[in-house]
Amino acid sequence: MLEHLNITPERPVLIAGPTASGKSALALRIAERLGGRVINADSMQVFAGWRILTARPSPSDEARAPHALYGHVAQDAEYSVGHWLRDVAPLLRSGPRPIIVGGTGLYFTALTEGLAEIPPTPPELRAEADALRMRGALANMIDALDPATRARIDLQNPMRVQRAWEVQRATGRGLAAWQDATPPPLLPLKAAHALLLDADRDWLNARIAGRLDHMLRHGALEEVRANLDHLAAGHPSAKAIGAPELAAHLRGEMPLSRAQEAATIATRQFAKRQRTWFRARMGGWQRMIVPDPA
Repeated sequence: MLEHLNITPERPVLIAGPTASGKSALALRIAERLGGRVINADSMQVFAGWRILTARPSPSDEARAPHALYGHVAQDAEYSVGHWLRDVAPLLRSGPRPIIVGGTGLYFTALTEGLAEIPPTPPELRAEADALRMRGALANMIDALDPATRARIDLQNPMRVQRAWEVQRATGRGLAAWQDATPPPLLPLKAAHALLLDADRDWLNARIAGRLDHMLRHGALEEVRANLDHLAAGHPSAKAIGAPELAAHLRGEMPLSRAQEAATIATRQFAKRQRTWFRARMGGWQRMIVPDPA
């Protein structure tokens, strides 16, 4: 596969794709054979308490090539795309050639297109917005938005509407205006080898099921048990796919077989959302079909 990619020395490599598609293995092969440092672009693999459930590179894989931004964030910490950009910036300026790999599309978009530096929403305003959305006041929230923002966002998506409403209330400036003031990207797409892995659905679903079996055999339940308090507190790390289902089993709410099935379904649904997002937003990337038909 590597022979067909025409990867030049020193040029950064970006590897995106759905969960279980083999991104990390490809990144490691490139690092070993062509040189570079593997840098994480997965929003759950940044957390210290998730190695098994998020399929982070193993210690033996990490020993084969330099790795960065894996497990460097505490489980109870806030971590956003803005945090990730600040963490990745110095790794782009010095050190081995970056090989940035992951399944969080927003990280790649922010990296290659720039990110609007919008101030965070105050907790009391977020609570007010949550209450409005929950009681069905979406139309009122839409009416409060400026025309440019209304024309730009998906008005059928309650969370998008809420986010735009929060930004306008918190800053006095519409979301569209913030987006229009986006600074230049840290790494323009044309300056990198950008690879997008895509896979046959049945092949990917079988990989997802097999990987979850492997996780359970190698301690996923114990890992979830160690993180039950963080899951209950609703920290950002609680969004790890499969964690809620395995936690429900540990609380005695369902047998392990049912929890495993539910976690597998959740992972498949997540992979479907990833593929839809990648196809809509990454038209300029080099698409690679896995497994390699050659």
